[in-house]
Amino acid sequence: MMRRNALRALVAATAIAMISACATTQSSGPDVVTVAATNEDFSTLVAAIRAAGLEETLRGDGPFTVFAPTNAAFAALPAGTVDDLLKPENKDKLVSVLTYHVVPGNVTSSQIAGQRLDVATVQGGSLRVDARDGVRVNDANVTGVDVMATNGVVHVIDSVLLPPN
Repeated sequence: MMRRNALRALVAATAIAMISACATTQSSGPDVVTVAATNEDFSTLVAAIRAAGLEETLRGDGPFTVFAPTNAAFAALPAGTVDDLLKPENKDKLVSVLTYHVVPGNVTSSQIAGQRLDVATVQGGSLRVDARDGVRVNDANVTGVDVMATNGVVHVIDSVLLPPN
């Protein structure tokens, strides 16, 4: 059973890597941070990216697939969670949460349509993506797809993804 699960994970990772290698990004225009920064619905995300010191990285070459939680998604967290994460002494935890929302490569909705798979995140964990009936990432609904950037793609989600402890 473990071999079968390992084989499935390897096949899924290989498929994502191949899809990512074939995908293209825009040659000019905004990077993934600018995409978020120019939309007021992502002001909490952008503040968190800056507090974590990830802005320069996410403006880099990529490509990155970013599952971007809205301000409403952050507001739905338990009271005080966002303020706590933004404290300088919690920077490592904030980095972990944010990088859990980023998948290496450039994965668009059409490339995963009809599939269910686990994808590795920059944080080191994995996300369960289910695109068989709409698109869900773990327990979050994807509410906006394929916002293309020069260094990747942004998908809007309605919940903050928290990595397992």
